[in-house]
Order: sequence, then C-alpha cells, then structure tokens
Amino acid sequence: MPAAATAPALTIRVQEADFDVGAELAALSAGNTGIGGIASFVGLVRDVAPHGRGQSSMTLEHYPGMTEKQLTAIAEEAMRRWPLETCLVIHRYGRLLPGDRIVLVGTASAHRAAALESCAFLIDWLKTRAPFWKIEDDGNAQRWVEARDSDDAAAARWAKAPGSTESR
Repeated sequence: MPAAATAPALTIRVQEADFDVGAELAALSAGNTGIGGIASFVGLVRDVAPHGRGQSSMTLEHYPGMTEKQLTAIAEEAMRRWPLETCLVIHRYGRLLPGDRIVLVGTASAHRAAALESCAFLIDWLKTRAPFWKIEDDGNAQRWVEARDSDDAAAARWAKAPGSTESR
C-alpha cells in the first residue's frame, strides 16, 4: 500500500537570536529523500545603506503575532504556486550590526526550478509585504528606511494575471 501523502512542512520564526544556516538547511531535507533541490537566501546587514551613507547598525521592529501571520500567508502563497516539500522563513528583529544575518529563506522541492523560483518569490514578497520597520543608524543620526520602487518592481513580477492559474 502506498504511503499517504503528507502536507508540505512550513516553518516560520521571528526571533532576536542569530541562526545557524547550515543546521537550518540540513533540517529542511532531513528524512525526506523525495527532495531533489534546496534553494536558499541569506540576507545580511550592509555597512552602507542604499542611499550611500555609512551604516553602523540597523534596528528592525515588528508587531508580534501580526508579523508571523503575514509571513505565514506569504509562505503559504509560495506553497500554493510551486510544488514544495518544505519552506522555511526565519527573520530577525532588534539591533543588528553590519555582517549580521537578517533573514533566511529556504525552499525544498523534488526539482530545482520550483525551489529556485519559490525562493526568489519569497524574498521579493518578504521585502515588500512583511511588516517590519527598519531604522538605519550611521553613528550620527537615525533614519526610518523608506520603501523603494525597485523592491516594488521586483515583487510585481510575481503578480498573477486575472483568472490565471500560472505561477507568473
């Protein structure tokens, strides 16, 4: 008798603590030999903000509960669009320094295209739809980070055409 299909696993964490990228990615495929590809993205704090000024730290704020709910909705959308075995989103908050990890996205699928495309989708949508507020500190002044048109354009490429069932 064939084994019953299991629902894709979804892990969402919003945390102040750092994470171990290798351990997190290893856990994505642990015990699942149907996975043929894992795609991942790790976002880091830069020492230069997008506007070109130096940056000594970045502080990320969020509303607990609301943030996890929205991250889950974004990840569930990826799982509807692609045949994923598992999906992972870890996003940090608090004061972070240049070089610190901010976000880890991992997707696993039987085939690489689904893993790669869904990972790109998640990053684009997290950048524009995840409820985090960022403050850049250049050592002299603090500034709220404004939304960027280039991030909106990247996320827009994943919009579905009305009535379409295609992923893009």
